Amino acid sequence: MPLACTLAVALTGLEGQLVEVECDISNGLPGLSFTGLPDASVLQSRERVRSAVLNSGVDWPHQKITMALLPADLPKVGSRFDLALALAVLAAAGSVPANSVGRAVWIAELGLDGRLRPVRGVLPSVLTARRLGARRVVVATANAAEAALVSEVDVRSAEHLGEIVGWLTGEGPALPPVSAGDPAPDPAAGADLADVAGQTFAKRALEIAAAGAHHLYMVGTPGAGKTMLAERLPGLLPLLDDAESMEVTAIHSIAGLLSERPQLVRRPPLQAPHHTATVASLVGGGSRLARPGAISLAHHGVLFLDEAPEFSPRVLDALRQPLESGSVVLHRSGGAVRYPALFQLVLAANPCPCGKPALNCTCPPMTKRRHEQRLSGPLLDRIDLRVQVDPVAHADLFDKTAGRESSATVAARVVAARSAAAARWKATPYRLNAAVPGSILRNGPWALTSEVLRPARHQLEKGALSARGFDRVLRLTWTLADLAGRTVPSVEDISEALYFRTGQETSWAA
Repeated sequence: MPLACTLAVALTGLEGQLVEVECDISNGLPGLSFTGLPDASVLQSRERVRSAVLNSGVDWPHQKITMALLPADLPKVGSRFDLALALAVLAAAGSVPANSVGRAVWIAELGLDGRLRPVRGVLPSVLTARRLGARRVVVATANAAEAALVSEVDVRSAEHLGEIVGWLTGEGPALPPVSAGDPAPDPAAGADLADVAGQTFAKRALEIAAAGAHHLYMVGTPGAGKTMLAERLPGLLPLLDDAESMEVTAIHSIAGLLSERPQLVRRPPLQAPHHTATVASLVGGGSRLARPGAISLAHHGVLFLDEAPEFSPRVLDALRQPLESGSVVLHRSGGAVRYPALFQLVLAANPCPCGKPALNCTCPPMTKRRHEQRLSGPLLDRIDLRVQVDPVAHADLFDKTAGRESSATVAARVVAARSAAAARWKATPYRLNAAVPGSILRNGPWALTSEVLRPARHQLEKGALSARGFDRVLRLTWTLADLAGRTVPSVEDISEALYFRTGQETSWAA
């Protein structure tokens, strides 16, 4: 028949849309033309598709071929449409049954020899197909395991276009359904908190950060253990639930970071970019449609910036909006892309460029001030916990037992605290204390008494706290109460929260 239609998926960030690939073959000058906003990689598919068809032993129609990618106002980016384009041409030419190709979604790049090559973003593509009612998806064999992570979809895979043609015409064996692999066991927590010597105060801050999903800033001399502490934070966090795991895995799929044996990402991810990272690498970037950056790859996990003052101030200030909204919207020439970016930020810094303890520091006062000012006030105002990490004492370094709680022990307390918070906020859209708006904490049934609030209000009145800082102290206070097993925070809880926020000893007695 001269007209046929197949299905593909166009991705804009994590959001996908089904694309109908229509092919019309008519009399006229032989050639292949496109409509429907194809980018350069789609236009270049002319020769890939033609060579793949011929090298699969199928005739190429020497007529005028018109391809329409619908909806026509949606940009089509990438080589993921190759397989759908080839089968649309073959169906229009009568080489394969048209009714069989129109009921499936076809996602693969084609090599000149007809081999099906993997593409990025297969997982969110299959999720889109399922959401929009498609029940069969055909991908390259290299993408089969990833596609099979999505339930309720009939996934088939092939190595070569000729296999698909034989399956559709009945002249070859059927492509067997791809079954999901065995579920991966719960991943290990990684580096253990028991490896960190001493640092009782910093470990307490790390536990609070994990329990309430609070941001953390650590300042200390080199070798005190700041990096070791930050790397152990993901091991204190609960495993991701199914929805979170699917979302995080989809982001890694778009970034091309899934392994050859893909599994759902269950452990909260850790991203630790180098201090030379650019804005585009951190928040996401690209020429036409932006790809996810480190903040999105750290979604539901931890973004650790070691040597934070060495990052460009422009890079650091780019974090301010995602920290508030939990997502980032990137505008490029090909359109706007939204990526989720709900992460815990952990900053680590030396107290000055020389990194020596205060008594031995040789930095001039202006140099120290310039070093401190590389982290802007608006960024630091969004950090809940600020901790001074002192050098490890000799006795702590060689003591193998004192204060060495394992990650599993601390993680159990974190789970209990998060469960208490989830039960408290079950009537709201929130589950973590760090996400609860200040308006809820200052008013209604969760408002604390004047006696409990007195230390924080005193700090607010004398300008030591901003309005945002006051709300973040309230969030910290509820987390401390959850860790202590209290249903209502006490004066001790808010005083400790103030100390972690301001670093002032007087906060305990304010």
